[in-house]
Amino acid sequence: MTQSPPLAGAFDELADSYDHRHHEEIARVLIAWVAPGAEDVVADVACGAGAVARQLVQGRPDSAPSILAVDLSPGMVAVGRDRAAGLERETAIDWRVADAVPLPVAERSLDVVLCASSLHFLGRRALADWRRALRPGGRVGFTLPLATHFRPSERFTGLLARDVPLPHTAQEASRWATACGFVEAESRVHVVGTRRVVVTSATRPDGR
Repeated sequence: MTQSPPLAGAFDELADSYDHRHHEEIARVLIAWVAPGAEDVVADVACGAGAVARQLVQGRPDSAPSILAVDLSPGMVAVGRDRAAGLERETAIDWRVADAVPLPVAERSLDVVLCASSLHFLGRRALADWRRALRPGGRVGFTLPLATHFRPSERFTGLLARDVPLPHTAQEASRWATACGFVEAESRVHVVGTRRVVVTSATRPDGR
């Protein structure tokens, strides 16, 4: 889900056996925490099978712009397209197989950036790119695994971004978002079975 071919290959291999139930729940919580507007211009970054985009598109008016769903893994995007089959408006999601950083959008063109279960692979540079892509006052929402409950496989441990500190508390996640140039950061810990994730929302300040 990031710019490394080994990571794309790893997620391609997982595409058919991915834990969709877990990620659908994370997407639901993230959307509720950020609460994008019905006509906001939204990107689902490193979307995987598009859990965020597919949930968010439900109930949006026909006049709403397409949700950009971008991921480096062709396999995950293909699964997302299949799972989105039957949507009332086929163009409601703009699926892209592409690098998540930088996003394939113009500067200050987005109202909301959402990134579920992927930022710890993308690296801190993703937040700098989100500031570029968001309009002043635009919002970002992301999730990170709680450090005390994260047990990646050896393969995925080697693919983690070293400049994204996994938070031990919600407060740590908010402080990190602030240190990366955002304001009004708010975070909470969400429990999903035996897993714990930190859900964060923040705002792009004016003038940056």
